[in-house]
Order: sequence, then structure tokens, then C-alpha cells
Amino acid sequence: MNSTPWQPPLIWRAAQALARAVVGLLGRLEVTGEVPDALRRGPLILAANHISPFDPVVLAAACRARRVAPRIMATGGLFRAPVVGPLMRRAGHIRVDRGTDAVHRSLPAAAAAVSAGSVVLVYPEGRIGLDPGMWPERGKTGTARLALACGAAVVPVAQWGSHEVLPYRTPKGMLPALARAVLRRPVIRVHFGAPVPLQDLHPDTPGAARRATDRIIDALTDSLAPLRPDEPDRPRHVDPGRPVDTSRSHRRRPV
Repeated sequence: MNSTPWQPPLIWRAAQALARAVVGLLGRLEVTGEVPDALRRGPLILAANHISPFDPVVLAAACRARRVAPRIMATGGLFRAPVVGPLMRRAGHIRVDRGTDAVHRSLPAAAAAVSAGSVVLVYPEGRIGLDPGMWPERGKTGTARLALACGAAVVPVAQWGSHEVLPYRTPKGMLPALARAVLRRPVIRVHFGAPVPLQDLHPDTPGAARRATDRIIDALTDSLAPLRPDEPDRPRHVDPGRPVDTSRSHRRRPV
């Protein structure tokens, strides 16, 4: 690993402070769990479940509460946006062009960032999850391959409540949803779990990436359950514009 860890630029730290203010306006943020001091400045991978377009704002705010400034692996569309794109690049975030040949460049870029001592935030599901109960769905293996290749710790970051702020089809329906959020201020919970045990897995072993992926999704599921105790099966808030897809439903690995 690089002896000089990556330092988050001022523009990203300012954006995190702004995210905290925005979340405070639209909801009530509750952050639990800790990031171990030895990992806070990296190298570290934060693996979060993905339930809403509002997730990046929530996670930026929650990470600020835990004094972590991660580089986010974000969809290429954000980098192509006129104003947001240049800001994303200046903040050091990592572009992921899903559905194109360029998507394969994102993993080496993330590996280089982790090796440079960065904290990198990823969504192991690879998309906003479409499980009917909004539980983490079967993950893509990219996060696990990144962790195994770099030897970095993986901390699960479970979140619940951001789906009540912005609808799945944002920007469609965004303004009425934001108005409702300002009035109702839903509780948005984020929990930083214990590092996922991956030390027994080796990148060259067949099936290791899949096993590591399942452990990460299991850890996310376990961390999410206490955040939604009164919604064990289906979410109370239903977004009519959110499709449902059971093809990637994840079954919890038996202990």
C-alpha cells in the first residue's frame, strides 16, 4: 500500500457538509456503528445497500458523521452532467459506465484508489435493488474482487429511509416527493457494521469472489434488519414507480 494516504480535497469535504444540511432539511438522520480508527483513513472499502437515488447524499452525510471521506464509485451519467461532472472528477470519485465496454476500467481505477490508501464506497448490488421487500439482492462480484485483490477490509453500511425522500424514477415525481419529505421528515437510519471476514479467501481460488460477495450481502442484510424492525417483510412506504425483480433475490447463507 502507498505510505501516503489519499487526502480528500476541500471541495469534497464541503460537499459532505452540504449533504448533512440537506439530509437534515428532508429527514432525521440517525447514524449508528463505528468505523475503526485504524481503517478510517483507508485503505478501506465501504459496501452499502442501494435503495434510492437519494442514497449518495445520505451516505455522504453519514460518512461525515463518522469522519470518513470516501471516494464513491458512481454511475457515468453523473460525470457527464454539465455541473456535477466536473465536481465529481475534482472530488476524486470513480466513474462506472454500466452497460458499456468501459465498465471494465472502473475496477482497476478503484483498485488503484484503494492501493493509494483511499476509502472507496461501492454498491455491491450494482444497481438500486428491486427486491420486493427491499432487502439486499444478490450482489455483483466486483466489490469482492476488489477486496480480495487489494487485501482491504470491507465494512458493510446498511441504510433505510432514503427511499421515502426521492422516488425510484427521479427526476419524475421529485418535487412532490421533496415537499412531502420536508413536511414529514422521515427517519433515515445508517449503520456501519463490523468488517466482513474475508481473510480465508484467496483471489486465485475458484469461486472465492462469489463466496466473498455472498458474505458481504449477508453482512448488509444482518446490518439492515435492526434498522427496520417494524418492516420485516415489505416496506411500509411503497413507491408505485419502482419496479420489482425477483431474479436476483438473495437467500441468506446458513450460519
